[in-house]
Amino acid sequence: MQRVVVVGASGSGKSTFARALAERLSAGRVVELDTLYHGAGWIPRSTFVSDVDEATQGSTWVADGNYAEVRDLLWRRADTVVWLDLPRWLLELRVIRRSLMRWAMGTELWNTNREPSPLGWLDPEHPVRWSWSKHAEYRSRYAARFASPAWTHLWRVRLRTDAEVRAFLEDA
Repeated sequence: MQRVVVVGASGSGKSTFARALAERLSAGRVVELDTLYHGAGWIPRSTFVSDVDEATQGSTWVADGNYAEVRDLLWRRADTVVWLDLPRWLLELRVIRRSLMRWAMGTELWNTNREPSPLGWLDPEHPVRWSWSKHAEYRSRYAARFASPAWTHLWRVRLRTDAEVRAFLEDA
């Protein structure tokens, strides 16, 4: 594992997992796609694709995220894709807890953005709603991609429980 993409629904622990895996592998870089995607005011950055392209030119990196604009680029460059396919109920609990903590603490997320108040949860793109509504879509999408002959060059790892996630990191 030299170039790894970590995918999964909101709340699956992609960023935490990517950092831990990069440390275990002594990877040169962690590429958090949310940081490259979100500009101030949650406006998508026009340089997103070129920034991801530049960030993943090296020989070792771990990238986390699900952005369609760069999915094929990352999968072509990667040697491994790790899919954190945890149960929907668990992800939803994590996203609610994370969103509440970020909001209460006023935590800066990416490029001066902060978690909206719980009233913002009514927005279909808020992580609480997004996680719930996109879970089945992600499961279907990644199952198809993992089965596709187009990606046979990749080591494809599907982790379905926290125990599997921990064991994978321990063995990395």
